[in-house]
Amino acid sequence: MNRLAALLAAFVAVPAVSLQGTVDRAFAQTSDLVSSSEFRVCADPANLPLSHESGSGYENRLAELFAGKLERPVAYTWFPMATGFVRNTLRANRCDVIMGYAQGHELVLNTNHYMTSAYALIVPKDSTLSDVKTLSDAALKGKRLGVVAGSPPASHLARNGLIAKAKPYNLFVDRRVESPAVDMLDDLRAGTIDAAVLWGPIGGPLVKSDFPEFQLTPLLQEENPPRLFFRITMGVRPGEKVWQRKLNSLIRRNRTEINAILLDAGVPLLDDMGTQTLKGD
Repeated sequence: MNRLAALLAAFVAVPAVSLQGTVDRAFAQTSDLVSSSEFRVCADPANLPLSHESGSGYENRLAELFAGKLERPVAYTWFPMATGFVRNTLRANRCDVIMGYAQGHELVLNTNHYMTSAYALIVPKDSTLSDVKTLSDAALKGKRLGVVAGSPPASHLARNGLIAKAKPYNLFVDRRVESPAVDMLDDLRAGTIDAAVLWGPIGGPLVKSDFPEFQLTPLLQEENPPRLFFRITMGVRPGEKVWQRKLNSLIRRNRTEINAILLDAGVPLLDDMGTQTLKGD
């Protein structure tokens, strides 16, 4: 996701200064941008299984959970999750939180993570590849894999001599007109590819809801970089530490309910080190 800052002067993190009062006033100004009457969410209107304007995505359910804890209604700002998303939503002060954001991205201030998940290999349940757990497995030699171009698994395919036959799918798209994950799984069903490599929080729910003949195996045993598991946070504007701490508290106190929503959706949840899957309570 390419994201650029708009209204930079209003939203950059406050630099270190010697006068505490100046710092306090600066943080107060950014915190004042957060609505006290609504839980304002920046979201893609057509990004199932994550978010949708109908409210049917699991990120919509997470938003409802958090809004309920804050005793506020959810209010959405819809914008395609592509170039300009942060600039036209969070940084433009049209909303206050992005529900799912990879830890460490510089365009937002990350909350604590609320889930850890991984890329996964998806194959038919009756496939000869059903026991494969790594992209270096010899069973994949000569097979055609689907992979999102530019995603971390593509590096593993290249290292293991699988990229020449791989079928690439677009990374940056407007999901209102193109759905790479669904297209990839449709191709797997049609036999155009032999296996699909997808981000688990997308692939897992799609397999559960629309492709029950497939199995999903999180890629937890890769020994070489890049890593294939990531911690997912919520994103807020840089400088909004008070809001960040409030969301951190909600994440900590409602972990069981958060996990229940994610597991019910079919998201493969991992421990914080990305070494094993988690089960429901």
